[in-house]
Amino acid sequence: MSEETHKKENHEKHLEKLTIKELREIAAEIPHEKAIHEMKKEELVIFIKEARGIKDETPVRKKKHTGRIKMTKTELKAKIRELKALRLEALESKENEKSIRFRRQISQLKKISRRIAAV
Repeated sequence: MSEETHKKENHEKHLEKLTIKELREIAAEIPHEKAIHEMKKEELVIFIKEARGIKDETPVRKKKHTGRIKMTKTELKAKIRELKALRLEALESKENEKSIRFRRQISQLKKISRRIAAV
């Protein structure tokens, strides 16, 4: 098998993994009416696959970010007040490790509430 046929087969299999520059080089070899340099990566991949007659068996899907359950600002503030009370109790009973843990939780919740307020 020559290097050129090996490269072509490799490109056909892994078009999604190529850079946009490499995709533009491949698309430049194909006769076209559209402006290749204005196309986005996904458009270039589709254009090359259509030109070469490659059918997608499984469409490439981007992973969706699954976030945590979001709390409202008022719920966050209520949770912070609750943790502050628990921290005071821990300080009074001289449980330093617990108080440090509560302080860190309070700090994290405050950061989240600031992000929510910024939106």
